[in-house]
Amino acid sequence: MAMAATLARRRAVALLSPSSKQLYSGAKYSWILSRGFATGSDENDVVIIGGGPGGYVAAIKAAQLGLKTTCIEKRGTLGGTCLNVGCIPSKWCMRDLAVAAILVSLSFPLFLGFRFVNCGEELKFDNALLHSSHMYHEAKNSFAHHGIKVSSVEVDVPAMLAQKDKAVGNLTKGIEGLFKKNKVNYVKGYGKFLSPSEVSVDTIDGGNTTVKGKHIIVATGSDVKSLPGITIDEERIVSSTGALSLKEVPKRLIVIGAGYIGLEMGSVWGRLGSEVIVVEFAADIVPSMDGEVRKQFQRSLEKQKMKFMLKTKVVSVDTTGSGVKLTLEPAAGGEQTTLEADVVLVSAGRTPFTAGLQLEKIGAETDKIGRILVNERFATNVPGVYAIGDVIPGPMLAHKAEEDGVACVEYIAGKEGHVDYDLVPGVVYTHPEVASVGKTEEQVKTLGVEYRVGKFPLLANSRAKAIDDAEGLVKIIAEKESDKILGVHIMAPNAGELIHEAALALAYGASSEDIARTCHAHPTMSEALKEAAMATFDKPIHI
Repeated sequence: MAMAATLARRRAVALLSPSSKQLYSGAKYSWILSRGFATGSDENDVVIIGGGPGGYVAAIKAAQLGLKTTCIEKRGTLGGTCLNVGCIPSKWCMRDLAVAAILVSLSFPLFLGFRFVNCGEELKFDNALLHSSHMYHEAKNSFAHHGIKVSSVEVDVPAMLAQKDKAVGNLTKGIEGLFKKNKVNYVKGYGKFLSPSEVSVDTIDGGNTTVKGKHIIVATGSDVKSLPGITIDEERIVSSTGALSLKEVPKRLIVIGAGYIGLEMGSVWGRLGSEVIVVEFAADIVPSMDGEVRKQFQRSLEKQKMKFMLKTKVVSVDTTGSGVKLTLEPAAGGEQTTLEADVVLVSAGRTPFTAGLQLEKIGAETDKIGRILVNERFATNVPGVYAIGDVIPGPMLAHKAEEDGVACVEYIAGKEGHVDYDLVPGVVYTHPEVASVGKTEEQVKTLGVEYRVGKFPLLANSRAKAIDDAEGLVKIIAEKESDKILGVHIMAPNAGELIHEAALALAYGASSEDIARTCHAHPTMSEALKEAAMATFDKPIHI
């Protein structure tokens, strides 16, 4: 099949998919922007309530577009849940295992939040918990296979957490620096609506001020979803926030919820020595994941000694003893059992955070779960008031919120914004990682589209085999007639980095042949994506 023919057919054959407008049940709000920009007054062009990924990015972009901008953030530190108690402290900073191996082999000092006993003085690296725990696990279980001998390895949890806090602190200060550079006014405090153009702020120093704006954007993010009868104390019963600050490694950790966050945090403490049991009401882990990839992923986690109790309901939690006792029963009903743990992580999802905003005071409409309804321009039913990120329908992801923020202020500035919600990548930051973009095989089947699947195992990838990290696969789903890529799913080391080639391909309507005929450097794990593309439209070479 010639590439030119593929491109021609691709233009001729379109796969029907939900438009971004369908994500917003408030699409009836189609009023035209009519407010002018401030000219020399104390009134802002744009006021943003919330300084998380969506809010701070929107603030910087608005300022870059020449709009007088104020951002209000209640924490007193920018970056929101993601940076302060979520994505950044739980994931790793960019330090490669190879660097650690080289340093150890040369008898250089190394400090990664754990200690190599009798290895000399300590050198601090910037790491966060997922990466630090992975390094510990590798040092304990894999270094010997690479000819690197270490006499003993110990976990130093306080040092690991201190390094996590340092990384978070540096990044939050970095955002403040960007605010200053772009002349964004930063107000530290809790904002609530007085009117569609006024926000009252209870400042963190105990005062109060009123911030006026012609356009106000709600970007307050989300909070942990609670479960009936379970009180989170952030000590024995913790959310993801408390799980990032445990003072010692629990002997047994029970995770309620088998989604992204629960599996990631369970993975952290499992690597550090906890017995991890995941209790999930549904029949599968990560229900949004492609079914075939999900099965391999679960097997991988089970090999890492993570245990799963699926189709299981938590009936009650008892904290009267020294530990925590859970009463469980089958999701469909049946005999109850008990399970004890040192710590329980509640990870049953997140809910929009709109408490105290006084949305009812301005008449902003919300749905039954508290999400603010907006149209395709992020406008609410209240003229001049907008919402982005986790407080509106759509994926609750930091990078999605950032895209919302940029598009929203572009619309406010009279430009055209754009976010394609069918092409938001998702990543589970375990090891191996699992990343996806586009549709799952199950979704394509539901649409009734004829399709082809191409797969390539990491075991056949030279780079993965060379570094002894070859668990996983790449799976590509393409429309049968046009060869247009519909979805890509990757389980591999650094899958979160590999997925963006696929995201770009989907954004431009590429065929699997387009990727297959693009030269990929050797040896790299990216070649697995090329081989999977070859398997989709023809045949792979290396299997």
